[in-house]
Amino acid sequence: MQTARDQRRTFYLEKTRHELDALVERGVRVSGNAFSSVLFLKGEPNEEERTSEAILKGADGTALRAALTALGYPPEDWCALLTTSSDDSPLEPSLLREAICTLDPSTLVACDEAAAQSLREAYSDELTRLADLDEAMLTAGKLTRLLGMRILNLGGFEAALTDDRQKQLMWARLKQIPPLGAPY
Repeated sequence: MQTARDQRRTFYLEKTRHELDALVERGVRVSGNAFSSVLFLKGEPNEEERTSEAILKGADGTALRAALTALGYPPEDWCALLTTSSDDSPLEPSLLREAICTLDPSTLVACDEAAAQSLREAYSDELTRLADLDEAMLTAGKLTRLLGMRILNLGGFEAALTDDRQKQLMWARLKQIPPLGAPY
């Protein structure tokens, strides 16, 4: 016999599964832990990501997950979302917003400029209200707080992996988003 707590947990799992299935049916590509606090957005999928359901399974994903672990996140505390649909066209801004709202991350990381541009389009009204121009433009490396989320544009993470200096820059940027402590 299920307790009330178990029933609520089951309800929330089913609700999330239904919402994610509906997004996938509309071309959204997502992988990882849907209940995680960190959501990585990628706008420039590599060849493997274009032809499979794997997102951030290559060197960039390995490096990002290692960085999160070094910052103190649990290893499973990440989710990834492509800002392009299953036919490689950009997600409509409203669909991207819906996907982000469904996943409800506390921290959102744009891995490349294409993902940052998709965010700018999806959240244009809210971004224009920010006083700091760098925050409003989601300038690479500038931490932005918007609608209860921390947003960080890495500005080309995958490309940075081939240059030691750029890797250090990415690490410095990622250190801006340590895990949030309770009560958040």
